[in-house]
Amino acid sequence: MNCLLTGGAGFIGSHLSERLLAQGQTVVNVDNFNDYYDPEIKRRNVAPLLRQSNYTLFEGDILDTASLKKLFRDYKFEAVIHLAARAGVRPSIAQPLLYEKVNMEGTLNLLELARQTGVSKFIFGSSSSVYGENPKVPFSESDPVDHPISPYAATKKAGEQMCYTYHHLYGLRVSCLRFFTVYGPRQRPDMAIHKFTRMIANGEKVPMYGDGSSKRDYTFVADIIDGIEAAIAHCNSYHIYNLGESRTIDLKSLINLIQEYLGKKAVIEQLPPQPGDVPITFADISKAQREIGYSPRVDIQEGVRRFVEWYKENHPVAS
Repeated sequence: MNCLLTGGAGFIGSHLSERLLAQGQTVVNVDNFNDYYDPEIKRRNVAPLLRQSNYTLFEGDILDTASLKKLFRDYKFEAVIHLAARAGVRPSIAQPLLYEKVNMEGTLNLLELARQTGVSKFIFGSSSSVYGENPKVPFSESDPVDHPISPYAATKKAGEQMCYTYHHLYGLRVSCLRFFTVYGPRQRPDMAIHKFTRMIANGEKVPMYGDGSSKRDYTFVADIIDGIEAAIAHCNSYHIYNLGESRTIDLKSLINLIQEYLGKKAVIEQLPPQPGDVPITFADISKAQREIGYSPRVDIQEGVRRFVEWYKENHPVAS
């Protein structure tokens, strides 16, 4: 299968590339290596992949329609896996117009080219942030998601709606995957588990926004890749699926877990809650379990242990 993977040099995308290539799929990765975080990290992610004959790296932008058209024409993709996006809740509050342009216009460019070239499957990387301050837990795909509390969340909700529009009008088969706080080796350096690990390892103060009672449903990257793989295999109409672990951990307990595996005590800096942050994320994964066979296997204790092990192998830890 010829696959276009956008954002394939990033954390999730590079892991997915490895999986698809191991299965013998052809992967064309479009990534613009922007400066949201150090682009050299992404270059290290893809370096081992460049040696594989069924892998092509295209350094380009999903806003560049002329280049995208040529790719779609040359490769005749059977599946588009769209993970590229401006990420992050807090940065989106500071740069809403950038988030709107990349996440909404970029998604529409890909949907339109998928329509024009007869792509059979379209996978859209959405986010648990679409649930906003949903008082009902766990979050179900059937819950109302009409009140996003950050521009990032609003762009992800808009992306899901545009995907549905293309399914309704043109019969494009789409699966929208709501990822719940993905972590693991190669995680982006700005994300909580990576950031806290680095700060504890370096003896820096760890910022704890609020009283530490906020809860997240953290999902190990290997489980997310299993979910994406299953969604590709079962992409036959229009569906939305939660991909999470379906268990939560509070912020204080997460920090305690990281310091336990690092063998270093965290120095906590307590700060006020941040705008755009939600008090809890918690996935109801029963639909994904039932319809695509999704079954996460790595719990937070084992996942953090694996992450800290990876971190120690790749970064010096101050004594």
